[in-house]
Amino acid sequence: MGKLKALLLTQGMHGMISQVEGMAKALNADYSHKIVRLSFPWNLIPPKFTPISDIILKDKTYLTEGETPGLIISCGRKSVIPSILLKKKNPKIFTIHIQDPKVSFKNFDAIIAPEHDNLNGDNVYSSKGAIHYITESEIKNAKPYLTNKIKSQKLVSLILGGPNKYYSFDKDQLIEIFNVVRSNFISKGYTVIVIPSVRTPKMIINLAIKEFGADGYVVNSVDKQAYLSAFALATNIVITCDSISMISEAATSGKPIFVAHMKAKKNNYRFKKFFRLFKEMGITRDLGEQVESWTYNKLNEATRIAALINNKLKN
Repeated sequence: MGKLKALLLTQGMHGMISQVEGMAKALNADYSHKIVRLSFPWNLIPPKFTPISDIILKDKTYLTEGETPGLIISCGRKSVIPSILLKKKNPKIFTIHIQDPKVSFKNFDAIIAPEHDNLNGDNVYSSKGAIHYITESEIKNAKPYLTNKIKSQKLVSLILGGPNKYYSFDKDQLIEIFNVVRSNFISKGYTVIVIPSVRTPKMIINLAIKEFGADGYVVNSVDKQAYLSAFALATNIVITCDSISMISEAATSGKPIFVAHMKAKKNNYRFKKFFRLFKEMGITRDLGEQVESWTYNKLNEATRIAALINNKLKN
């Protein structure tokens, strides 16, 4: 029996891509990825009020081209519509939606959602944090990538996110975080490596270069291998609080993680529940707490949930 053919549907954001690709890899599926774009005004309307029709899709070629997939993995509210549409056309397709689809769960064979979202149902699989595509072996293999850049045996990897609807990620807040990193780590003999993400503003990267260029190494563009290598080389990891995905990815490393908190623009109760869960699991502490080493069970939620779904696929 050959590999399962999977179609991945997202809105194109890094966190969504990481989740659908992580699940596809864990299910050992061959996959292709399509970005879903809805026409106006349907791109502004919640899925439960949106017609299940290809007329609202800007690009509909993937509905008919190529081999019919045996599996669809979707993430994000806009990807709900084509997933349901393809399932109606071919009920044999096994459909997985990651995150709350905001429509009846019965439209999918499986829903995967983080525990902090509090989703319940017969076909709901809860994950600790976000599902993602980072594996322990990838982190190990990427270790040499930055070895020539960093000579210190004590390394703190500072992972930067960026502005979103909950956090403004402004200069003053980042300067405060940088000051804590300097006082808690660099003043104690650590070397810092700074890794930006796709959302990190260029102004913040330049600020990091000015602050840490003489004390470590700042990667000035998005570089997945550098990101993985920074996890492998780190003694400790500091991650800004705006990204549940990056904190979940870092938990694959088993390294101590400090979360750099910022003032929220709006109610971030989901983030608060996630932070509380990871602290209770012994994975994270807050930046500013005493610097020390600790251990925890490395997270591999994609593999764990894939095993459960594989059992369902076989039935």
